[in-house]
Amino acid sequence: MARIPTHVVTGFLGSGKTTLIHSLIEQKPVEETWAVLVNEFGQIGIDQTMFDHRDDVVVKGLPGGCLCCQLAFVLQAALVELIRRARPDRVIIEPSGLGHPAGLLDLLRGEAFEGVLEVRDIIATLDPRRLDEPRVREHETFNDQLAVADAVVLTLTDQAVEAQNARGRAFVEALWPAPKWVHDSAGGALPLSLLTQGGQAGSSTVVMPDAHRVLVAPPTLSGHFFDAPPAPGSPRLETASALGYASSGLRWHPDERFDLDRLAHTLSELPKAARAKGVFHTDGGWKRLNRAEGVLSVEASAWRQDSRLEVILPDDQALDHPTLLDRLAALSH
Repeated sequence: MARIPTHVVTGFLGSGKTTLIHSLIEQKPVEETWAVLVNEFGQIGIDQTMFDHRDDVVVKGLPGGCLCCQLAFVLQAALVELIRRARPDRVIIEPSGLGHPAGLLDLLRGEAFEGVLEVRDIIATLDPRRLDEPRVREHETFNDQLAVADAVVLTLTDQAVEAQNARGRAFVEALWPAPKWVHDSAGGALPLSLLTQGGQAGSSTVVMPDAHRVLVAPPTLSGHFFDAPPAPGSPRLETASALGYASSGLRWHPDERFDLDRLAHTLSELPKAARAKGVFHTDGGWKRLNRAEGVLSVEASAWRQDSRLEVILPDDQALDHPTLLDRLAALSH
């Protein structure tokens, strides 16, 4: 059997990884089946809700840590099961925005998947605006994600000013070794030809840093996708903190409905540094809400299992959970 082309799309929080993968799925040859494995830092799992159900794209979510450490054991089992069940022609893996790719690459290239997977060019997404933030620019994981990458996609350039885009291009040009290719993606799109024509991933010398090594531990299973939803009027809160960031995850019973306009206003009032994603049953139907760099987008969603929200903030900007819960409770009925 030919080895399955496997692509890792890495990048820091809010850099447009999921949007880029959506653009690739839209270009998928009709005769192919793809498998997408999505990992996220938060505890309850939001990213899988961002993908509409379809028979030719099988999506598996792994919330509650990063693939290189807390979820390394779960990843191997999940990927084996995904390949067995979907028999995909292509695999795309989206690590957490705080996930370090070194441990993930070691696993994909290891004995368990020898002769099964062919790891292609590692793609890193870079939102040029994040270079304005010292906390991000100096974060070890941010820099290692780009150092490991074979190729870089500059994302969200339509939302940045020219000075920010110029700084982003200069930053990428200064990377060593130089990326095989760089693509400017204003709207988050990536031509499928860049994915399929790329070669095998390079051999990076970047190793998992100590900050990630201390996290290595069997994961907890709370908050996974197929847990029973909370009772009406009793939202469930899951929190975690690591690598300088804290996540807050909330879930509601699917029968609870939210006022969409007031919900959007409430999320817009979160601190600018907040990365927020959610799917909600609203008075306008089921909606996906995505907030990065202070910009909120709203789209229709096919998700129906429950309403859920994930907010990630630097751990020195604590989220006032009681106040947020009270505000959101006032928006639902």
